[in-house]
Amino acid sequence: LWPWLLASSGLSALVQLVTLPFFPDSPSYLLIQKGNEEACRKAIRKLWGEGDHQAEIDDIMKEKVAMTSTKTLRVLEVIKERSLRWQLYILMTVMTTLQLCGINAIYFYSFEVFHTAKFEEYLIPYVSLGVGLCECLSSILCSTLIDRFGRKVLLWGGYTLMCSVLALLTMTLSLQHQFFWMHYFSVILIFLFVIFYGIGP
Repeated sequence: LWPWLLASSGLSALVQLVTLPFFPDSPSYLLIQKGNEEACRKAIRKLWGEGDHQAEIDDIMKEKVAMTSTKTLRVLEVIKERSLRWQLYILMTVMTTLQLCGINAIYFYSFEVFHTAKFEEYLIPYVSLGVGLCECLSSILCSTLIDRFGRKVLLWGGYTLMCSVLALLTMTLSLQHQFFWMHYFSVILIFLFVIFYGIGP
């Protein structure tokens, strides 16, 4: 079953490969990058139907003017630019914490935790699949929460909860040989960590 499940991801790629040539190019790409206004109008009509779409074309033209008046910076220029210093620090901090937050370690060691929790061997891949499903669902939930609470609250909250879960997980893994129920608590904590990762970072 697993080879078929892995191969099924190629089905969506195949559908995309077959249908993509029939989709129109982006109107903004045609007008801004290619400078072809007629092709842009044709793409707009194909996407939105017949009618007067001059307002949309005017918006794209304003975007084009704004892009031409903006200077494109090289990487070293971005690093040296004082006005972009704080944005660069924030971006580097977010990306670094994202890489070092522990999600890869959780995925790597989850199989061993499930095995120690006395799950049947044939059930462990399905439990691991459940962990991935939790991340997917929490990411969908994040898209609804971000408008209500904002990115900053979700980042702080997500990292705080993830740190708490990792501290508890370290404790439960250390005590798993003393208390039989610690194995199951560790499994719950893995699911919670993945959920908080999906909602936060």
